[in-house]
Amino acid sequence: MTIDYNKLKVLINLPNLCHNFQVFRKRFDRVIPVIKSDAYGHGLAEVSRALNGEGVDTFAVGFVSEAVHLRQSGCDKRILALLGPVDESDVQALWQHRILTAISHKDQLSKVARAAQDNGPLDICLKFDTGMRRLGFRLESLPELIAFLKESKLTPVMATSHLVSADEPDSKMNVEAQAAKFRGMIAGLREAGYDVEANLANSAGSLAHELCHMDSLRLGIALYGGNPFHGTKWEDVGRELKPAMDVSAPVMQVHSLAKGEGISYGWTYTAERDSVVAIIGTGYADGYSRSLSNSGFMNIKGYRVPIRGRVCMQMTAVDVTELMSEGLGVVAGDEAFLLGGPGPGAISPEDLAGWWDTITYEVFCLLGMNRREYIR
Repeated sequence: MTIDYNKLKVLINLPNLCHNFQVFRKRFDRVIPVIKSDAYGHGLAEVSRALNGEGVDTFAVGFVSEAVHLRQSGCDKRILALLGPVDESDVQALWQHRILTAISHKDQLSKVARAAQDNGPLDICLKFDTGMRRLGFRLESLPELIAFLKESKLTPVMATSHLVSADEPDSKMNVEAQAAKFRGMIAGLREAGYDVEANLANSAGSLAHELCHMDSLRLGIALYGGNPFHGTKWEDVGRELKPAMDVSAPVMQVHSLAKGEGISYGWTYTAERDSVVAIIGTGYADGYSRSLSNSGFMNIKGYRVPIRGRVCMQMTAVDVTELMSEGLGVVAGDEAFLLGGPGPGAISPEDLAGWWDTITYEVFCLLGMNRREYIR
C-alpha cells in the first residue's frame, strides 16, 4: 500500500537507473534486473517499462504473485520468480502467466510436477544452496534431483544460487568456494543433459569477482545506484553508479530555540547556543526511522543540517542556524531533502543508511513506499 497521508515526495530518476543498467550491460551479455519488492521501492511497472528498451530479456522478482503483477502491467519479457511458488494459486500462475520460477526443495518440486501432469511441460529454474543456508537444493541431493526430473514434465533451463558475502573484500575466499561448488552443480546438470543458464553473480559479484561471471547475472542494489563496496577498499569499482531516488518533505515552521532549551519528546537535545530550528513534515510513519534522532542530517538549499531531538511520527526538527547566518533564509514551504538533493549537501543512499544504522536496501524499500514521481 502506498503511504498517501503525508507530504513526502519521492522522485525517481529513470535515466539514472537506465545508466546504471548500461554500466553492466556494456560488460555482460545477459543482465537480469532484480525488481522485486516493488523494484526496491522504485516502482515495479515503471522500472520495467523504463528498462524495456535497454536490452533486457529477463526480469527477476520475488514471489510468484509479484511476477503476476508484472505480467499484468504489460511486461512481455521472461519473468523469473526467485522465491518460487508457495500455494496452489502460485503453481497455476506459472502456466497462466508464463512465469519461470525458482524451485528450491523437493516438496515444491513435487507440487509443480504434479500440476504439470494436467497443465503440460514447464521450464523451471533450480535454486541451489552453496552456503547461504536459506533456500535451495544441496550438492548431495543432485543425483536424486536429476532422477526425479527425468521422470517429470519439468525442464530446468536455469540454475541459480546466492552469494553470502561478495560485498566484503576480505571474504574473497568464501566467494570463490561458493563459485566452485556451484560450478560443480552446473556440471552435474549438464552431464545429465540439461544445458542450464548458470546464474550466480549479484551486483557485487559482477563488479569484483570474475569467477562468478557465468551465463547471466542478477543486478540488484547497483541498478538503483547503491554501491555494494561503499566504505571498503574496493569502493572505486562502483564509481560510475548514479543514485536514482531523491526524497523530500516540506518545512512546516521555522522558529528560534534559546540556549538551554530542549526540543521534541524527552528533550534528548538541549540547545548549546541560541539557535534557529526548522520543523520538517516527516517522521517514522513515513518510513523515516526514529533511529535518526540526533544522528542524521537533511539537505536544505544544498547544505546539510543536523537533526535535533527525536524523530516523531510526522515531524522532525533540524538546526538551520548556520543557513540563517549565511543569509540563506529558510521559511515554511521550503523543501528539505531526506535523500539526495542539490549542492555539496547531497545525501547519498550510503550516507543515510549509515546514520540510520542500516543498509541502502532498507532505505529504498521504506522511503519508496511513499508517493512517487518520475523523471523520464
